[in-house]
Amino acid sequence: MGYRAMKPRETALRLKRFESDEKARKVADIEMMIREFENIASDLDRQIQAEEDRTGIKDPSHFSYSTFAKSASARRDNLRSSADELKGKLDVAIKERDEAAEQLTRAATAEPRETERTSGRRRGERSSAAALR
Repeated sequence: MGYRAMKPRETALRLKRFESDEKARKVADIEMMIREFENIASDLDRQIQAEEDRTGIKDPSHFSYSTFAKSASARRDNLRSSADELKGKLDVAIKERDEAAEQLTRAATAEPRETERTSGRRRGERSSAAALR
């Protein structure tokens, strides 16, 4: 009883809204991942510095350089590389999000104009019918 069929226009608008929301979530997720990677890399920088201070050896090519500092450096570099790759993906995701938002805005603002055209035709039809009487 409570079921009502959605008009094609409502369905299209709902789909555009969903797509726009998904693109915005994707941007937020990528931004969060970049922040997390950068924070972890900063933490690793501090750990590497502390290890170098503790051992007194700051040259990674030295034969006695800390294996912990070496592995932490490699991990930090991988995180920074991943963050840089994500920044490229973020640029693409932002463009897609903005395009989806623009399409949603166009679809939402096109609806009233279409309604006006339809109701204008009806008014014109009524006045034509009244003129024929």
